[in-house]
Amino acid sequence: MELYNGRPEDCSGREEREISVYDCLDFLGIEYSRVDHEVAMTMEDCKAIDDVLGAVMCKNLFLCNRQKTKFYLLIMPADKPFKTKELSAQINSARLSFASADKMLEYLDINPGAVSVMGLKNDTENNVSLIADEDLLKDEYIGCHPCVNTSSLKIKTSDLINVFLPYTKHDMAVVKLVGE
Repeated sequence: MELYNGRPEDCSGREEREISVYDCLDFLGIEYSRVDHEVAMTMEDCKAIDDVLGAVMCKNLFLCNRQKTKFYLLIMPADKPFKTKELSAQINSARLSFASADKMLEYLDINPGAVSVMGLKNDTENNVSLIADEDLLKDEYIGCHPCVNTSSLKIKTSDLINVFLPYTKHDMAVVKLVGE
């Protein structure tokens, strides 16, 4: 794997959803590094990617309430365990569960295994609420997929918060997850 700055020189053979992420970041003037790799479906797959990126890929979970009327994208440190009860209490929601792949595709234009905060650019109706664990926001950089799991990005956390999220018109709720 090799680290690149910015978008690929040749985008042929890449999915439109990936190219649209590069277009968005370039439009917003957000600098990013990128590494291309084999399909990464798990956090274990991302460990080697982390080393090349020089940033830790965050864990991204697409969740919904029991009634399936509210949808959430939780971003958190990769090594922190997730406890639904702990998060449910902090956001005053009925017990949370994983949302369907159909809703993920409908709202974020992402398939399972490639969930990413970058998908919020596709959620123009604000159907998905972003939740971030406070520990993730302490790092200078955040690692995420460009809506596909064959490439990974490193962007400044401050650019995500101050440039990307306002552009997508998404707010971010910050929680403190202990994972115990």
